Amino acid sequence: MTDLAQRVQEELIQAIEKDQLVLPTLPEVALRVREAAEDPDVSIPHLVKEISTDAALSARLIKVVNSPLLRSRQEITDLSMAVNRMGITYTANLATGLAMSQMFQATSDVIDRKMREVWNRSTEVAGISHVLCRHYTRLKPDQATLAGLVHQIGVLPILSYAEENNQLLRDSISLNLVIEKIHPVLGDRILQAWDFPEPLRHVPTEHLNFTRDSSAVDYADVVQVAVLQSLAGSAHPYAQMDWSNISSFAKLGLNPAEEQEDEDLSAEMEAAMQLLG
Repeated sequence: MTDLAQRVQEELIQAIEKDQLVLPTLPEVALRVREAAEDPDVSIPHLVKEISTDAALSARLIKVVNSPLLRSRQEITDLSMAVNRMGITYTANLATGLAMSQMFQATSDVIDRKMREVWNRSTEVAGISHVLCRHYTRLKPDQATLAGLVHQIGVLPILSYAEENNQLLRDSISLNLVIEKIHPVLGDRILQAWDFPEPLRHVPTEHLNFTRDSSAVDYADVVQVAVLQSLAGSAHPYAQMDWSNISSFAKLGLNPAEEQEDEDLSAEMEAAMQLLG
């Protein structure tokens, strides 16, 4: 590890321990929607009113409902119909995920590029997670999508830090080393601060634990398989591992040695990624 990476890592870890690191906050609309959805007495019109303050988000939700992913029998033309079709929790999770894209923007070109890279990667993993979840588990696809979108959320504060730190900005090797080392811990911290549901809170750290063995399939398993499948055939170190020893595949009922050549599945994953990206 480079000296710079070591120093930055120590600084960031100290800042985390002393609660001095500024963690990113969810966009205002996502906060309001999640808060509304947590109220057991919330009405659909109230939720619609909260979402409709953001025209772009409303349009994207309608687009998602009409996509092959949710297969609506009739065309959904307005937000009320969309929320009725998806239900309150599903809508809140999807709205959170879609609103998060605005967090991945920066003022410097280098960091902006990096943020877009992380967001594109997250949407890809989220799309695969959604489809895997729907076909191979009884978990909720909207939660799996959200888990995929936040699996690298811990990269955000590191990039914000780098934006203020020229030395780190200029040294991409050190920056990548720092990201790799501490984004999972930061990710768990952020999801806790955002009060995310318990089953999602440890996805940032757990999806990278290739020896984990939970008693039943969970969202970290789904994201883990999605991450590995997205890297299949690449030169990434994870793609070089022997996946047959990784229990998450077995828990989803998948054999990593077999080519998953299901055209419908591939098309569905493609559709999911496009929608989120």
